[in-house]
Amino acid sequence: MLPSASPDATDSISAVFESESPLDMTMSLSGLRRGKGDPTYDRDATGSVWRTSRLASGLVTYRLTQISRTTVRCAAWGEGAAEFTGMLPALLGSEDDASNFAPEHPTLKEAHRQFPHLRLGRTGLVMEALVPAILEQRVHGLSAFSSWRTLVTKFGDRAPGPTPRPMYVPPTPEVWRRIPSWEYHLANVDPARSKTIVRCAQVAGRLEQTASMPFADASKRLRAIPGVGIWTAAEVAQRAFGDPDALSVGDYHLAAVVGWSLVGQPFDDEAMIDYMKPLAPHRFRAIRLLQVSGKAIKPKFGPKTPLVDHTWH
Repeated sequence: MLPSASPDATDSISAVFESESPLDMTMSLSGLRRGKGDPTYDRDATGSVWRTSRLASGLVTYRLTQISRTTVRCAAWGEGAAEFTGMLPALLGSEDDASNFAPEHPTLKEAHRQFPHLRLGRTGLVMEALVPAILEQRVHGLSAFSSWRTLVTKFGDRAPGPTPRPMYVPPTPEVWRRIPSWEYHLANVDPARSKTIVRCAQVAGRLEQTASMPFADASKRLRAIPGVGIWTAAEVAQRAFGDPDALSVGDYHLAAVVGWSLVGQPFDDEAMIDYMKPLAPHRFRAIRLLQVSGKAIKPKFGPKTPLVDHTWH
């Protein structure tokens, strides 16, 4: 992959990624989107994915377009554009190895046969994955997405480049740390979650180091922060590290979905962990296959989970 740059720093840097095997760009990136109104993620009418990030070298907006089964074209804007082109292969799953994944369950076997091109990418960016995961703790997804949208739009930076709509880059750790408590409150974020974000922002440098650590060590360091448990650490590992085994234990729906999908009755967390042991170190890969294949099942019983409004208290 060779990037080419215009002498004008406001123009884009272009790159083309050629995979040795088929890939599905949208499938690899979809887990990075935090709801339809995510100010850091968009998909235009051509199918191109637009996304923003904050890198060590600066802000970046990138547009990815799949032009063949094995080829993705990238255009990137901002001071972080050149650095991003070096991260692109990992983002699209070039480091993902499913060669020893051989599920025996018929549902998973068929899903793997249908989607052999599923690639688990990694961003290498911890705070970018950690803050929205904290916002999603113990609340309805729609509420968490709204909080993310509100805070990033208000306290983040406008994204560089010709974005298809106004897009924003998530705040720096220093800004996350200094957001007043009432602003978190107005964004429908309760004190427990806002304090966890602040604690993480205070040690953001050490947390970013986990991207280059063994998965188990990285999870241990993340979970050393009060308010960051096994579920949150797994959500980060899936996106920032590309960990194929990161199982979101404690998720409100996941255990039941796995149970209904694979054995026809709901699991609790303990039963899910026990049942999925033979799938290690690919338990998250199995979950993703259930999701992308449409084979994830959960019958609808009773009322939906209520949305909780913390702003009126």
